[in-house]
Amino acid sequence: MQRLYFLIPDRETTTDIVNELNAMGLTKDHLHVLGKDWQPLEKEGVPVATLIQTSDVVNAAKRGAIVGALIGLVLGFIAHYVLIDTNIVWMALGMTLFGALFGVWASTMVGVSVKDIKVGKYDKAIKRGAMLLIIDVPDEQEDAYRKAIKRHHPEVVIEKVSAQERKQHVGEGH
Repeated sequence: MQRLYFLIPDRETTTDIVNELNAMGLTKDHLHVLGKDWQPLEKEGVPVATLIQTSDVVNAAKRGAIVGALIGLVLGFIAHYVLIDTNIVWMALGMTLFGALFGVWASTMVGVSVKDIKVGKYDKAIKRGAMLLIIDVPDEQEDAYRKAIKRHHPEVVIEKVSAQERKQHVGEGH
């Protein structure tokens, strides 16, 4: 799957593009629209982007679970040696689980407030009234989708997540 990003100047063009992409087989799970005036689009059945697509919340949760579990494991071993009459296995497992859950909670609080770098790049245009369409397309059909989009908006610039960005978890909002 490739994630494509592009700006559309108005609501009507956005609706036309989304309808054609739906007719081509792209489901609403793979289409996400972000814009200043998104409420009318949602009423027309156009899928609106959520925090999952526009922020770093998913990657933050993954990082938080890993870091929290490791810290919990270390604290579990320390607690075992401080509280002499404990079972080391249960103490380590319990603290690891607690650490992972706490890490997920704490990191998602931060991740929600951090915009995905790819989405943040379009902030000024979105504030001026443009719509950002984020679509996930199968690799083998990317050209067909690009052509369909350009039929409605010939001067559109379509960006995609590069291999380097994918390694850095940029533009990966799930």
